[in-house]
Amino acid sequence: MNIYYKNRSVWHPRAGRFLITLLALVLCAACNLQPDHRDTTHSPDDPVHLSGQAQGTYYSVIYYDSLQRDLQPQIDSLLDAFDLSASLWVDSSLLRRINANLTDTLDDILLTLLTNSLLIEDYTGGAFNCRVGRIVQAWGFSFKQRSEPDGAELAAMLQAAHAPVAVDGRRLTRQNPATELDFNAIAQGYASDLVGLFLESRGIHNYLVDIGGEVVARGAKADGSPWRVGIERPAENRYSEPVVQTTIAVGDQSVVTSGSYRKYYERNGTKYSHTIDPATGRPVTHSLLSATVVEHPCWLADAMATAYMVMGLERGKAFIAAHPDGPGTHAVLFLYDSCGTLASYATPAFEQLIIK
Repeated sequence: MNIYYKNRSVWHPRAGRFLITLLALVLCAACNLQPDHRDTTHSPDDPVHLSGQAQGTYYSVIYYDSLQRDLQPQIDSLLDAFDLSASLWVDSSLLRRINANLTDTLDDILLTLLTNSLLIEDYTGGAFNCRVGRIVQAWGFSFKQRSEPDGAELAAMLQAAHAPVAVDGRRLTRQNPATELDFNAIAQGYASDLVGLFLESRGIHNYLVDIGGEVVARGAKADGSPWRVGIERPAENRYSEPVVQTTIAVGDQSVVTSGSYRKYYERNGTKYSHTIDPATGRPVTHSLLSATVVEHPCWLADAMATAYMVMGLERGKAFIAAHPDGPGTHAVLFLYDSCGTLASYATPAFEQLIIK
C-alpha cells in the first residue's frame, strides 16, 4: 500500500478503514494487560479521576462509570506502549531505530501517524511536515544538543525534509536516507484519542482525557451539562502562571492549543520559537503566539494547531477562508499587535462554543 497521497483530500477512505482496524488492535491489547479494579467507596454517579505522567508531561482522565472501575493500570500500559513506538525521547523506541536506519518496518502506531501526517501535509500545502526531524534537533527542540545549522547544513536538511517517503505493506522507503521522522506535532493528540477509545471499549462514553493539554471530550457530565475547557492566555514567558483567557463548552470534540510562548530559547537577545517552518527550516518569526483548534479526532486538532502556528495570522486566516467546510474551522489565534496589546482572531464556528 503506497500511502504517499498526492493532491487528495485529508479524508481518504483507505486511511479511515486502516485507522479503525488499528485502533481495534491496540485497544484489545491494552484491555488484556490488567484486570479492572472496582472502587466501592464512591457513588456510581461520582466521576473517576486518574492522573499520571506520560510522554514527558502529565495526563489527567475524568470519566463516569457506574462500576467505579480504576482503569489506571491499563491506561498506563497503553501509554507506555505508545512511547516505546513513537517517542523520540526513548532511546530504544521504534521511531528512534527507524530514524537511525536500524530497521525499516513500521508498527501500527507509526504507520497511522505517518499516514495521517502525510494527509495533513497535503491538506495544508506543506505547513505541516513530519519529516523535519533533523531540523528540529539542530535547533535544540528535541533530544539532541543545539547546533544551529549553517547555510549548507540547513540546505541539506531541507532536502531531506522534502524528500518523499512511501510505505509498501509495513516497509518504509525513503528517497533520501537522511530523512528523519518527527511526530511530536501529532503524537500526543493521537495518544489522547487512543485513551478515549480504550474507555469506549469498556462501555464508558462520558469522559475527558487530557495529555499535556491535548484534550478529548466525549458525552457530558453527570448532570447533562457539557464539559468546559479553558483556553490559556498566552503567557509572557515559560515561567508565568497559566491564566484562562476563554472558556468553551465541548462535547464529542477535541481541543488542542499550540503555542510559542512557553517553548523557546533565547540567545544573544533573539527568541527562537520551537515551531519550525518546513519551507525555511528556521523557527517562525511572525507575531502569532498560539493557535487553538477544536476538531475531531484529537490528532487532527493537534496537526491543524501546529499548521496555523507555521502559517501565522494572515496565512492562517486565508487558509480558513479557502477551506470553509474542511478541518480546522473551529479556531482562535492569539497574537500581540503592533502596540503590544494582546489581540485575537476567532472563527465564527469557534465563537459559538464560547461560554459568555
